[in-house]
Amino acid sequence: MRLIVAAPLVAVIGFAGLALTESARQTTRASDLEVLARLGTEAGDLAYRLQRERIAAADLLTYAAPPQQEAFGAEMAATDDAVARYQRQRDRVPADSDASRALLGNIDTALKGLAPLRTQVRTAAQASVSAMTFSYRIVIADLINFRENVSHGVVNANLADGIRASAALSKTAEAIGQQQVAVLRAVAAGELTPAMQQDITAARTSYIDASLSFLALAPPEWSVWWEQAGTGKEALALQRMQDQVSRAQPGTRLQLETPAWVSTTQERAARLSELRGRVDVAVLDDVRGAYVDQRRRAIAEAVGVLLALLLTALVTWAVARQITRRLRRLRDAANAVAFEQLPAVVARLQRPDSSTVDPHEFARQQSTTALEPSSDDEIGELGQAFSAVHRAAVRTAAEQAVMRANTADIFIHLSRREQRLVDAVLAQVDRVERDETDPDRLHQLYTLDNLATRMGRINASLLVLGGVGVGRVRQHDVPLQQVLQAALSQIEHYARIRIGMVDGDVAVAAKTVDEVVHLLAELMDNATTYSAPGSEAWVSGRSLGDRVIVQISDEGVGLSPPRLQQLNELLAHPPAIDVAAVRAMGLVVVGQLAGRLGATVQLRRGPRRGTLAEATLPAAMIRSLPPEEYVLAPGRLSRRSARTHVPPPPYRPRPEPTAGRPPAERTLPAAPVFRPAPTPTPTNRGEAPTEELLIFEQVNHWFQNDVVDGHDSQEWSSPADEAWQTAAQAQTPEVATTTKTGLPKRQPQRHLVPGGVTVPQQQQRSEYRDPAQVATAMAAYARGVASRRRTPINLGNK
Repeated sequence: MRLIVAAPLVAVIGFAGLALTESARQTTRASDLEVLARLGTEAGDLAYRLQRERIAAADLLTYAAPPQQEAFGAEMAATDDAVARYQRQRDRVPADSDASRALLGNIDTALKGLAPLRTQVRTAAQASVSAMTFSYRIVIADLINFRENVSHGVVNANLADGIRASAALSKTAEAIGQQQVAVLRAVAAGELTPAMQQDITAARTSYIDASLSFLALAPPEWSVWWEQAGTGKEALALQRMQDQVSRAQPGTRLQLETPAWVSTTQERAARLSELRGRVDVAVLDDVRGAYVDQRRRAIAEAVGVLLALLLTALVTWAVARQITRRLRRLRDAANAVAFEQLPAVVARLQRPDSSTVDPHEFARQQSTTALEPSSDDEIGELGQAFSAVHRAAVRTAAEQAVMRANTADIFIHLSRREQRLVDAVLAQVDRVERDETDPDRLHQLYTLDNLATRMGRINASLLVLGGVGVGRVRQHDVPLQQVLQAALSQIEHYARIRIGMVDGDVAVAAKTVDEVVHLLAELMDNATTYSAPGSEAWVSGRSLGDRVIVQISDEGVGLSPPRLQQLNELLAHPPAIDVAAVRAMGLVVVGQLAGRLGATVQLRRGPRRGTLAEATLPAAMIRSLPPEEYVLAPGRLSRRSARTHVPPPPYRPRPEPTAGRPPAERTLPAAPVFRPAPTPTPTNRGEAPTEELLIFEQVNHWFQNDVVDGHDSQEWSSPADEAWQTAAQAQTPEVATTTKTGLPKRQPQRHLVPGGVTVPQQQQRSEYRDPAQVATAMAAYARGVASRRRTPINLGNK
């Protein structure tokens, strides 16, 4: 706002300064003109006094009588008074004034030479009248020229004409004075010479010219004054004397009374001096009036400029306030759009239901209000342009959301199709594993099984990138030890993972088991992939009451602090679906799973070297286990199981299709993995009671059949034989009764596998079931039937 107000004010002040400067200059000129006009008046008076002193000097040089001496002395005193007045006014002229500076200098020099001239007039016995009078003539001519030069540069024509008219009156008086001197010279010479006659004629001609100049420049009032000054007895007597002088022939003596001639011409000069004084007064009044008018005009202009500045400031402030108010409103609206509305729209478009959005319609709905709807000026156009940019941004974001949703759908469909093939491969591998007794081939089958399981994890990662959960429908919580083993079975280098201290009294909530397994599997895979082939990675899981912390450390080269910060930012804020997300799919999947579960994953430098990945599971994801269901940590297995060198088979979860519910709602029944150790006998008394895995018992018994006595025909058996036999009866159903139409009747619960189904207690009242959850369960059931998986799969057995 300051700039908006300052710009016009600076412009107005600039132009006002120029106007005021010119007005001040004109006022200064008017003031200087008044000073020069007053000096011109004093110069006219001084010229008149010098003319009278000159005639007195000529009369003294002609007769040299005491009366002439007294008359000359009186004229000198009057001239000295005129010189004093002239000098006082001369001192008021500004030093920097250029008007008639040369003439003033000449006048000052001539006035300084009056004293020697007067001394010469008084003491010179045979001094020449013409030489003496010529010195006076030079000073008088300079004074008259100065009066005329005062009019130079005067803008007002009336003032200039008045100053020139006053100077013309001084010229007429000087012409009369020259006639006086010329006649006295002729009288003193005794005869009229041609040169003297020529001087007399020239003086009279100069008088006529000056008179005509005055009448041409003077206003009518001054012309009346001229006529009045030229009437009377003195004028008639002077006219007769001038005619008598004009009729005299060269070589003759002038028959003219000198005292009468001097008195008559002096009277005429006095009349002209009075007229000049009246004219000078009038000119001074005009000059003073012009100065007053100019000063008043300058004051008025200054006041006008101040008012203009004030008005400009007020108008500019009002306009600037309106502009800044609108700009601030536009700025606030733009900030609201940029930092609130647009991010909210983008966040809304990141929801799973954004695939059905029409970009153009959505952009129109989100930007219905213009920022400046009631203005057609530049600010309004700016608001409309920003609204158009907002609409374009929203439309682009909607198009990107639709594109991401379509890409996610592509990932989901491709992953599900791949998963069907992976499930088929796993089913075939399971059939071969079931009847295989060769350890080498079994190891190869385990390798194929692990490879297919890793392929299934990649498919599950694609499901996560597509925004779909990877979990299945489960009913029971899973101990943390089994979750870690399940994650271990999904990586390639599972043999390099060492499980350290794991609290056995905590379990992972059923609805989050598969997501946690997937998250930990990705971290374990990174730990083994980005470390030396011969190194080991350690996994530990400890419960802190309100959370569980799982740490996975490797012995790789580690990461630099900037890279750690970059990866932690990626884990905290995983990107949307793009090429970079697919390229760094492991950490992106971990970040998305952590965000979905409410967990946190952070990478930092290991205690010695390598990288430490720490996953924190919140209290909502963990459950406490009763003592009878504790899972023993590594190192507490029985000696029998410890002697078994066959590595635990990898675990492969089966991602099931979802039906609109988050993965937290999907669970899968899990069979028991551990059983209590046998009762201590005297041979093992003193040893700590342990629990051993069923899989180790079965596998040991499986391979121990090869070392049993060949005459022993006892077949191999397991605790699950009864369940297998019950399930096998389903292939040959026994028909007990038939319907009227001949169709067999099914006997309820005849083919139930013992321990496979837990009959829920009868509820007191019906429970509302989410249709999406029911659809998810049915999809999982249909997928299980389609895969034709006959062997129950749990977290500890293939």
